[in-house]
Amino acid sequence: MTTSDDRARAGLRESATFDRATIAAIQRAADTGIYDIRGWGAKRPLPHFDDLLFLGASMSRYPLEGYRERCDTDVVLGGGHAKHPLHLEIPVTIAGMSFGALSGPAKEALGRGASAVGTSTTTGDGGMTPEERGQSKALVYQYLPSRYGMNPDDLRKADAIEVVLGQGAKPGGGGMLLGQKISDRVAGMRTLPAGIDQRSACRHPDWTGPDDLTIKINELREITDWEKPIYVKVGATRTYYDVKLAVHAGADVVVVDGMQGGTAATQEVFIEHVGVPTLAAIPQAVQALQELGVHRTGVQLIVSGGIRNGADVAKALALGADAVAIGTAALIALGDNHPRYAAEYEKLGSAAGFYDDFQDGRDPAGISTQDPELASRFDPVEGGRRLANYLRVMTMEAQTIARACGKAHVRHLEPEDLVAITIEAAAMARIPLAGTNWIPGT
Repeated sequence: MTTSDDRARAGLRESATFDRATIAAIQRAADTGIYDIRGWGAKRPLPHFDDLLFLGASMSRYPLEGYRERCDTDVVLGGGHAKHPLHLEIPVTIAGMSFGALSGPAKEALGRGASAVGTSTTTGDGGMTPEERGQSKALVYQYLPSRYGMNPDDLRKADAIEVVLGQGAKPGGGGMLLGQKISDRVAGMRTLPAGIDQRSACRHPDWTGPDDLTIKINELREITDWEKPIYVKVGATRTYYDVKLAVHAGADVVVVDGMQGGTAATQEVFIEHVGVPTLAAIPQAVQALQELGVHRTGVQLIVSGGIRNGADVAKALALGADAVAIGTAALIALGDNHPRYAAEYEKLGSAAGFYDDFQDGRDPAGISTQDPELASRFDPVEGGRRLANYLRVMTMEAQTIARACGKAHVRHLEPEDLVAITIEAAAMARIPLAGTNWIPGT
């Protein structure tokens, strides 16, 4: 067997442009004539929240005592037009993930975990399940281009409605659900033939621009008697303009999803080469809201795409978000990618910590599958407990950072509390490079 040392002695050097992963991708395409489909999100290195640091208080700022002074975490979403805005206890919500992409017990567990800590869940493509509605104290109903599972009665049962125009992993493209995950129940909810691959539409069938979106939002308000907040979700691309148009169309909440956000399945070329990083999208969204005079007042901003811990939450809030949404991290908290299934991941040609074949429906954890045997392995009560623990830890971490910066509420964090450690991150986030007052590009 040739080792790396043997190759070095022979003078062999891997190409940066045509590395082994690229060569393997070319060979696979040549062998099959089919483009690669996978789940998860972008794997390429991108400027992210790790490239930002907080300036904790010392002399010029005063920190709060962690066990004696309060640091609040609540947030109200959708108070602009809706009779019943959402009052959440923490600024971390669960992003839309469909029944179909996920098993029924997994959707139930998301509802259990979110409800235990006072936050919301989101349905995803394919409609609302009784398990999810029954266990979610606050449930956001996604209204997607596919219209799969769309039901006016379910709109009324929801606590908010999210009109999805795009997703960070695939802005401009529709999702996929392979036939092996379209069980009889999924097929019935989506009015599809069981076992046949499904591709979702990439745009809503009844509108072609912002004026039509205004009409659609008004229709949804009328259907729900103006009770529910209306969200508009966009994949991060031309974020500044998209956010302005969403606000003009009447959105109560704008959700911006960066390219680090995951997906159940789409073309890998989409995941890795379309969209902009979450870090670059937030300041554009905030600028748009500020210019319209609605930032932190009339319209709320939710940010998603690669949120992993309390530091990420705090940094997103400091840059101007009102709340964040998590998807991939929530699945990991439920038990996905767990080392206990290492042998089974190996049988799938993967390993715990690397598994991204959500589209195949063979998840040994029973989370991203419709296989009854695999799904039965997953305990929604235990999964909900794990998710609640994770959400509590994220919130406490964000509070710890806010107190260190002298803030009595996590949403009082601001760009002035941050510096960047790379030029790229400084330019994207529009904050100074550490040790300087220089913001590249300004």
